Amino acid sequence: MKLAEAESTMQKTVESTQRAFNTIRTGRANSSLLDKVQVDYYGSPTPLKSLANISTPDATTILIQPYDKSSLNIVEKAISLSDVGLTPNNDGSVIRLNIPPLTSDRRKELVKLAAKYAEEGRVAIRNIRRDAIDSIRKQEKASEISEDESKDQQDDLQKLTNKYTARIDELLVEKEKDISTV
Repeated sequence: MKLAEAESTMQKTVESTQRAFNTIRTGRANSSLLDKVQVDYYGSPTPLKSLANISTPDATTILIQPYDKSSLNIVEKAISLSDVGLTPNNDGSVIRLNIPPLTSDRRKELVKLAAKYAEEGRVAIRNIRRDAIDSIRKQEKASEISEDESKDQQDDLQKLTNKYTARIDELLVEKEKDISTV
């Protein structure tokens, strides 16, 4: 595994962690809360955002307008069954999700969830580092690179690892601040 490959994979891991953070509720309406919702549309799981227009008319409401009016009930059912934790209100043409203010206990749970996502991201980055170091050591054993080159590459890899774990930590601090802000 080359250093550039490792860096690219680490960058993707940070982006994945950011997407995971976006699915956590902060008390404000955000259409990315529904990113993981899958609707059983004609027998196949389909992302909600492919089936409906999702908007946020105000800070406490998410409006879901299915492109196909006949799918309104299955979209409502999918939201109810998802882990979003919101009750959909169906008025016959659109679905409204009202975002209630977060309780302090719920905020603490969401902070823990964010910390769990951040730890998963850090573990993924450390796994990338481990795989890259194994690759470097194999090259050294096969006499493709010198011991000094091996050490230099491992040092560079550690610097990359530190950079991307720090980025995940920054994202976690931002998310915790979002969640804790009343």
